[in-house]
Amino acid sequence: MLDSELLELYSDYLISSFGLTTATGLATLLQGSVSHDQVTRFLSEPAATSAELWQRVKPHVRSLQGDDGVLIIDDSIAAKPYTDENELICWHYDHVQGCNVKGINFVSALYHRHNVSLPVGFELVTKTDWYIDPKTLELKRRSVLSKNELYRSLLRQAVLNQILFAFVLNDIWFASAENMRFVKLELHKEFVMPLKANRKVALRQIDQRLGRFVSVETLSLEPDSPLVIYLEGVAFPLSLIKHVYTNADGSQEVVYLVCSDSTMSAAQLLALHQKRWNIEPFHKSLKQNASLTRSPTQTVNSQTNHLFASFCGFIKLELLKRTTGLNQFALRTQLYQQALQAAFQALRNLHPKALPA
Repeated sequence: MLDSELLELYSDYLISSFGLTTATGLATLLQGSVSHDQVTRFLSEPAATSAELWQRVKPHVRSLQGDDGVLIIDDSIAAKPYTDENELICWHYDHVQGCNVKGINFVSALYHRHNVSLPVGFELVTKTDWYIDPKTLELKRRSVLSKNELYRSLLRQAVLNQILFAFVLNDIWFASAENMRFVKLELHKEFVMPLKANRKVALRQIDQRLGRFVSVETLSLEPDSPLVIYLEGVAFPLSLIKHVYTNADGSQEVVYLVCSDSTMSAAQLLALHQKRWNIEPFHKSLKQNASLTRSPTQTVNSQTNHLFASFCGFIKLELLKRTTGLNQFALRTQLYQQALQAAFQALRNLHPKALPA
């Protein structure tokens, strides 16, 4: 387990820093009270785990949780284009950019209730296996576990940790029939998930049994009008709605959503789906406000421990958000302005006569 005192200092440093975060940088900032070697040894400790994150966040979740809480699962890539490749920092396909990106791919479980979001678990996508691509004959890496397996592992652990939540929310990449069955039948939880337009559905259970499916996009659906359907590979009925979003540029986007609770109204279903977007500012804040991508660490242990400290930094900022009423980005802006004022005053103190009053 990581040294608690150094973790507190290091995670504060990640929040406070506006540039590259290094062992030398923290040692210099603390003016010798902690040495470069101490920080290096701290980062080189055995890699911190999801279980350790839960122990740190557990009291805050317990004070916040309720049956109307939701658990949001998603993955993200912390880009590390200039760091040497290893089993953790390697190439992953980024669905947002539509290309392969070099970096750390991680899957997170985020608990959300009453406008507060707290990470309660994470899994790293480590590519430890080598194989030869049959198409290109190139030697490539792959993970032993799929991201869907990591998804189910995080959910299973959240239930074992007795976190109170009613719904699981995720994006379209985790909306497999296997994941739906797992959430509903094994965990006894509900879910709201988006569907690809080509997913196969039946309008009657008898049609499902006979394999008479049609694609979702061929259905005559009124926007925001729930329809009970039977999805291929899922034995229980689902409530389906078609929702049309109007983008800022005036263009429209159609989203198909399914819910395992067929009693939900369209408004309730959409409100739940909207909560899923809380994981996006979580990923953004990790990278911009908690220095996730701004470390030159070179080993798997130090890279993992830096990521863990970034998670701890996010938790600190989220708790500060509750007490200050400022969001995480506003808090960081406030820190930056104070740092800029201090630097400006320090400069004037160095040569006051050379500057106008």
